[in-house]
Amino acid sequence: MYETGKTGATLIAGAVLLLGAAAPTAWAEDGQAVFQKNCVGCHGAAGKGDGPAAKALKPPPGDFATTLKSVSDADITKLIKEGGKPVGKNHPAFGTKLSDEQITALVQYVKELAAK
Repeated sequence: MYETGKTGATLIAGAVLLLGAAAPTAWAEDGQAVFQKNCVGCHGAAGKGDGPAAKALKPPPGDFATTLKSVSDADITKLIKEGGKPVGKNHPAFGTKLSDEQITALVQYVKELAAK
């Protein structure tokens, strides 16, 4: 029987930490692809609400830097999944189009855009 001992446990713990640290970056990268495919038309490439379709929307999308300032991840997730109707916003629902993993990645990415 093989024993991991202290060295093996340290290596495993280090790998877990490394993978955990890389996860938000991977989500953001995946989120960027999802954003480019599904959101940029209305929200614009930088999340400023200036996409090509934004002019036709009433009201137009807002700038993430201001509209997401005090919004929780759970609320952003709900808006993406269920659409804006429940909260009085004009936003399509993507819950049947995107997986939970894609939505999680998208939330992380739009939060990065909001921070810029």
